[in-house]
Amino acid sequence: MNTAFHIDKNRPPFIIAEMSGNHNQSLDRALEIVELAAKAGVDAIKLQTYTADTMTLNIDDREFFIADKNSLWQGTSLYKLYQKAYTPWEWHEPIFKRCKELGIMGFSTPFDATAVEFLESLDVPCYKIASFENIDLPLIKRVARTGKPMIVSTGMTTVAELDDLVKTARENGCKDLVLLKCTSSYPSTPEGTNLITIPHMKQLFNCEVGLSDHTLGIGVAVASVALGASVIEKHFTTSRADGGVDSAFSMEPAEMAQLVQETRNAWQALGHISYEVGEQEKKSFQFRRSLYIVEDMKAGDVITEKNMRSIRPGLGLSPKYYNELLDKTVKKDVKRGTAVSWELV
Repeated sequence: MNTAFHIDKNRPPFIIAEMSGNHNQSLDRALEIVELAAKAGVDAIKLQTYTADTMTLNIDDREFFIADKNSLWQGTSLYKLYQKAYTPWEWHEPIFKRCKELGIMGFSTPFDATAVEFLESLDVPCYKIASFENIDLPLIKRVARTGKPMIVSTGMTTVAELDDLVKTARENGCKDLVLLKCTSSYPSTPEGTNLITIPHMKQLFNCEVGLSDHTLGIGVAVASVALGASVIEKHFTTSRADGGVDSAFSMEPAEMAQLVQETRNAWQALGHISYEVGEQEKKSFQFRRSLYIVEDMKAGDVITEKNMRSIRPGLGLSPKYYNELLDKTVKKDVKRGTAVSWELV
């Protein structure tokens, strides 16, 4: 993986804060989101680069109108939704500049070729492909030909579609590819996430795999790290109470900071296969059980179940010698509370 990109199994998970439309059409708010995300410890801020006209048609009925009562966006047309959610293109440069000043990466999701051309003019370091565009092979091809790393969400895709996607990306020059396990439901549920797919996807396509997570909370994201996720993407906002097109399933600053810390802890905890006694454990040996004389004994007395027990601390012989020592005699007087050693018998 490109060293400027910082994504591989030897590094903590790369955390992406997705701004989406949570700027609520305010550049000041967008810049505040960048600052709060950087303070929370994320590695990158991601935008979305489109206009309502590059996404759909300005039609207020039929399939262009969201009538589903279970949708967060029910009661509006696709065109009006994208008008409300889009990030003005003239904002990209100041947002990316602020990211750079704060030491985090700024990049975006292009939704058509014009967006790619625009983002190339800003020299973005990488590209994200959204789940809804992952079957748009001409777009995949155009992005791959930039030669820059690609992160692709895999929501709604079949294995055959994923294979087409990966082949198209690689055949057109993409050397650094990350696939994100994703459930394209807003919000999604833990039981619909199927994290166990992550290691399988990693092996099947021989690339880094992460998680684009639309569940509430941090549990799913933390669990994904144990299964090999090297990238975590979460929607981010200043406060859900402020509203916005994606606010209902977006993280707030304190939650994002917790996500950053706990995914890092999970990554550190993976370690390596080990059955050795670690340095941290050695001082705990004294709290193991071991064999002790529990009554005063005279030289020649016989060791019995009454005068020898397995107790703490662990300074005597191991309890595994208990039966072997029964009926043996002690060589000398022994005080109650003496750790059993071979020299006593």
